Amino acid sequence: MRRRDFIRNSAAAAAGLSLSMPSILTKTGLSALAAEDAVQAGVLFSLTGGLSIIEKSLADATLMAIEEINANGGVLGKPIKPILEDGASDPKTYNEKASKLVIRDKVPTVFGSYTSASRKAVLPVFEKRNNLYFYPTYYEGYECSKNVVYTGAVPNQQLSNYIPWIINTLGKKKFFIVGSNYIYPKEMAKVCKILIEQNGGEWVADEYLELGHSEWGAMVKKIKDSGCDVVLSNVVGDSVVAFYREYKNQGLSYDKLPICATVTSEIEIAAMGAEYAVGSFTSFPYFQAIDTDINKAFVERYRKYVNDPKAVTHHALESSYFQVYLWAQAVEKAGEATPQAIVEAVKGQEFDAPNGHVTIAPENLHTWLTPRIAQWGADGQGTIIDEYPEPIFPLPYVAYGETQDNLFCAEAGLDTSKL
Repeated sequence: MRRRDFIRNSAAAAAGLSLSMPSILTKTGLSALAAEDAVQAGVLFSLTGGLSIIEKSLADATLMAIEEINANGGVLGKPIKPILEDGASDPKTYNEKASKLVIRDKVPTVFGSYTSASRKAVLPVFEKRNNLYFYPTYYEGYECSKNVVYTGAVPNQQLSNYIPWIINTLGKKKFFIVGSNYIYPKEMAKVCKILIEQNGGEWVADEYLELGHSEWGAMVKKIKDSGCDVVLSNVVGDSVVAFYREYKNQGLSYDKLPICATVTSEIEIAAMGAEYAVGSFTSFPYFQAIDTDINKAFVERYRKYVNDPKAVTHHALESSYFQVYLWAQAVEKAGEATPQAIVEAVKGQEFDAPNGHVTIAPENLHTWLTPRIAQWGADGQGTIIDEYPEPIFPLPYVAYGETQDNLFCAEAGLDTSKL
């Protein structure tokens, strides 16, 4: 089947369904299928705990894509049977659940994780067992695994456009970098500093608070007193809500001292209340506001699936959705659902996703994506004010000098001599 037909037929079939999360395990009868009657896939996200507010939506998008594909005949003439596990917002639990899916359930692929901490926790399971993991979240790069397909943005797809735009378009040159205290914000800050200096700016501070920290008064005061003219935020999770609210509570305005974020998405805006983010900025390849028929139909199907007419879509959710289609195409191409066959067949796979055209780079199993910048409005949606004309190549080691002509992570593996 041609890719465009695969997409169109799956979406059309799904449009006629009354979709809900439990239906995939009950109405379709998949829970009763024996392993040999279906192609099994693990779905591993936090359904409980502090990160569930975000990760539940990633699980929903994954299961929605599976149900759409099943409505169009499944893969290899068989339905996809998801085995759903709860990472419980805890890296140790993630490791245990990944081991269960790979060793006991013997699934050939798992879709999962939101934070880098959970990805790092499961990575040894997949590399030791030579299994396959699809990771949908934008992340810090600095990883080159042949057992992971990365479908979220890497730093050059969020920052290489963003920092020059902040300096040249907003006219802001003195950066206060703030983040949550773990690997993703710290690695993103490393890329930010390089780009800030390359573009004639300076960073006046690089500060961190623990993930989930809710008392932002002292940090916001430090920002006010720093002399900066822009805040580069790599703050993650619930802390985003507390940070933005305190920012406004202390009388700071985005027109004079804007927050330019790498994490704040539609879901965090909805959690904090749109009034706390109006006028701030975020860089992502996907926003719900993308004005295309494909994206509008996707948003409508997702809202129907979760039975919430006001549900929002966001970058990690959208990647969770389209990566299942890329996987399904790879299974069809391979003619079998083994991890080794799928990982070879997924190289070069393309898809017309809600964010635009995406391709898995054969060299590093990361995804070509289109950088965009949006400004948040009173309706909780971003107005896209800058975007690249086409997708760009993913460079997970851009902070260390990697270019498309000088890859550190290639099909042969990581060339550590270049680090």
